[in-house]
Amino acid sequence: MKYGYFDDLNKEYVINTPYTPYPWINYLGTEDYFQMISNTSGGYSFFKDARARRITRYRYNNIPIDNEGRFFYIKEGNTVFNIGVKPTLTEVDHYEVRHGMGYTKFHTEKNGLVAKQLSFVPRGFQGEVHYIELENKTQETKKIKLFSYVEWALWDALDDQTNFQRNYSIGEVEVVGSTIYHKTEYRERRNHYAFFHVNREIQGFDTDRESFIGLHRSVKEPIVIEEGMPKNSVADGWALIGSHYIEIELKPLEKTDLIFMLGYVENSKDEKFYSHKVINKDKALHMMKQFMNKADVDQALLELKHYFERMLSNYQVESKDEKLNRMVNIWNQYQTITTFNLSRSASYFESGVGRGMGFRDSNQDLLGYMHMDLVKTRERILDLASTLLFDGGAYHQYSPLTKKGNKDLGSGFNDDPNWMILSTINYIKESGDYSILDEVISYESNPNLKGSLKEHLEKAFYKVALNLGPHGLPLIGRADWNDCLNLNCFSDEPGESFQTVQNKGDGKTAESIFIAGLFVYVGKKYVELLERIGEGQAALKALGHVVDMIGSVESHGLDENWFLRAYDAYGDKIGSNENTEGKIFIEPQGMCVMAGIGAENGFARKALDSAKELLDTKYGMVLNYPAYSKYHLTLGEISSYPEGYKENGGIFCHNNPWVACAEAVLKNGNRAFEIYRKISPAYIEDISEIHRTEPYVYSQMIAGKEAGRHGEAKNSWLTGTSAWNFVAVSQYILGLHPEFDGLRVEPVLPDHLTDLKLTRKFRGNTYHITVSKSDLKGMRVDGVRIDGNTIPYQPSNKVVQVKLYI
Repeated sequence: MKYGYFDDLNKEYVINTPYTPYPWINYLGTEDYFQMISNTSGGYSFFKDARARRITRYRYNNIPIDNEGRFFYIKEGNTVFNIGVKPTLTEVDHYEVRHGMGYTKFHTEKNGLVAKQLSFVPRGFQGEVHYIELENKTQETKKIKLFSYVEWALWDALDDQTNFQRNYSIGEVEVVGSTIYHKTEYRERRNHYAFFHVNREIQGFDTDRESFIGLHRSVKEPIVIEEGMPKNSVADGWALIGSHYIEIELKPLEKTDLIFMLGYVENSKDEKFYSHKVINKDKALHMMKQFMNKADVDQALLELKHYFERMLSNYQVESKDEKLNRMVNIWNQYQTITTFNLSRSASYFESGVGRGMGFRDSNQDLLGYMHMDLVKTRERILDLASTLLFDGGAYHQYSPLTKKGNKDLGSGFNDDPNWMILSTINYIKESGDYSILDEVISYESNPNLKGSLKEHLEKAFYKVALNLGPHGLPLIGRADWNDCLNLNCFSDEPGESFQTVQNKGDGKTAESIFIAGLFVYVGKKYVELLERIGEGQAALKALGHVVDMIGSVESHGLDENWFLRAYDAYGDKIGSNENTEGKIFIEPQGMCVMAGIGAENGFARKALDSAKELLDTKYGMVLNYPAYSKYHLTLGEISSYPEGYKENGGIFCHNNPWVACAEAVLKNGNRAFEIYRKISPAYIEDISEIHRTEPYVYSQMIAGKEAGRHGEAKNSWLTGTSAWNFVAVSQYILGLHPEFDGLRVEPVLPDHLTDLKLTRKFRGNTYHITVSKSDLKGMRVDGVRIDGNTIPYQPSNKVVQVKLYI
């Protein structure tokens, strides 16, 4: 069942009912200020860090769901409705929502009144704009009462949800004209406040939640809305809100508009106040002046659209498969911009209080992002590398506000260092910028402990190469990519963190075949980088470790028909046919074959065939099979989930692309595309009632074949699936691989893709590439036949015509 449709021309997903299977959201913001907005105008806002700078409040796991947001109540006579339908849920005569690139549009009609809302975060602006347009389509004059509504959070989102003995007493506001200022804790250590403004005279306001809603009521039926008049309440502690009251009269066929603005301001310590208790509003007033009328809004929206046009134009495909086109050209890249900005920090499934930016996550996100913005990619690589531990290990997370590693979670996830090497090498291939290796940056965010990025990469490489267990395979530490495979944890105490507790031994036995495969995959690239920069001896030394690792996998990492997953803390096999449950895991099948292990002797083919037979379902490939039916002390969190969910037999979408890439390495285009298609949102739009999450973005997890809700997705938007499935389709299937010497064109296509046109911007050049299946073989660049499949790079800043016959 569909609940909307794709508008490819406008790059929008159009939703035609407020009653989607789950809130379908959009992310607004491209720099420091972000908001989530659902198809009923729910969601919340924050500045940089969803925990430390939460601006509006949101209640997770709430009933009704998604009942906090930026709401606009319209009252005409005794009829009350919302532009986004919620929270009143009043039935409207027409409803349409369009989620676009960085903006969301609402169109609602009730009793001849058309109400439209455009919400977006302008470029270079620390706030959000909500442009409201009202039109009277009848022949009678309408008298309307409009109430805005937001609920302020008290900055630290975790403290906001827990420390009520303090929070009920600290709230402070100022109201000046049409602006409500949220200045809680500004009197002391904070240098920031927020404001809620409208660009016209108001007839009243409220800033106290109880006064506006009523103690025994909800946002569905606030007492102020029922009575039709504000109380002009000035909050003094308790719960703070922002609500404007505006009286509007519309003659027949008349229109009017309003511009609401929610903004964030920081002042220096010496410029916090105008006078005693009166905050310095200069920056806020400047922001308000930027949006005085519709022309200002239109211009800012146009600039936002141009930004996304530039970003998305770097990779485009034209094929007979319209679902492939829309995912590659629009939605997959758009989602990866969001994961680059926010990692896994704040979504409708991630509360924004428990984690910062993931080290592993962010490095992987770069793989699908860097072709769009090399400047930000370079900055992110250096930020991440600056948190690297001096011994080559990595903090598992870092704060986007401080750019320091998260010491509470710490390190010990032994796959982490590999990902930084991979993202750096891919950046150099994409940009040709070897100078990044000479950048001198901190270790551990310590300005007194520094080294070049090249030295950071060396430490990261040898942190894995020399940190081996009894079988010559990498020690897993707290976990590898699968955070829930905790082989040294041995926790039997409720509430203990599987990721930070180590109750068994010294961690010198449990090994990961997945890390081994990743090490070989990355290590081969690292060796080539060293050769390119004239470090021949270092390259030979590194190559020796890569070759040794391949030998260890071939000697100790193979089961009869597939790659083992790991060895536990007792040295017993995990992911073996010898096991009763968890016989086979997806991760090493994909990564080891991507690394080329087993390709020559046929074992790689055997492993992928086994993965298809045992792991595949109509909705994607499950992570492991059979799922664990009881808790295993030796395995950790993976066995804590019921069968078929999350890492225990769920379809963990992030690793499906690795198998698609692996199939492409073995030149199986049909199977590679089948894996890609099964989890790609546009291809499963028709089963939205089963899938439930948004049909335009990837989800982290889909319930597996042993689950009671097989096919149901969770954790949409913020997932590494986005970057990796883009890598799978754009590089391994469609075949455009950035290399040190230029762009390698090596598609591995399914049968139904016979002709393609690709546009790829690469190091200043624009390549128009036509791929045709033909008896002719070979490639022509600007009409000249070339040997091989790599377009030699020449810095010409020109359009290059390429024809490839396969």
